[in-house]
Amino acid sequence: MALAGTTEDATETADVAARKRRLSVLAKAPSRELLGLWKQTGLDPAVDVLRGPESGLVALQGQIGGSGQPFHVGEMSATRVTVRIEGGQVGHAMISGRDSRKAQLVAVIDALAQDPAHSEMIERDIIAPLEKLAGEADARLREETAATRVNFFTMVRGED
Repeated sequence: MALAGTTEDATETADVAARKRRLSVLAKAPSRELLGLWKQTGLDPAVDVLRGPESGLVALQGQIGGSGQPFHVGEMSATRVTVRIEGGQVGHAMISGRDSRKAQLVAVIDALAQDPAHSEMIERDIIAPLEKLAGEADARLREETAATRVNFFTMVRGED
């Protein structure tokens, strides 16, 4: 067991942060792009489905003013799945929507990324291109939004 503040503890925290980032990128990725990048890798591990895919509703909670009282916003559909690949790594996925095929692919990629033999390739060939696509989409949206921005100002009359 690692003591708080040790190098092992810091490495574990970094690994958890990297996995969270990777799962976030995969879950938000458009299915078509994700599948295309996956096919380019040529990977095809033997997969055992441990749980799911299961689709259902997830309750969404908001906070007044971003930090105030919590309130129920509504529900959204979500799909989750857990798989084990031939090396023994277990991958999990939870995505918005009901695309069970995408959820299973995300779980397989998560499991492969935990394998040191594949983690670098997953990062380079799948995660990095998806992050680049997401960044470009965000930039386009910011440009479109900026083009419709209206600046209001008040003119002072000389009577005061």
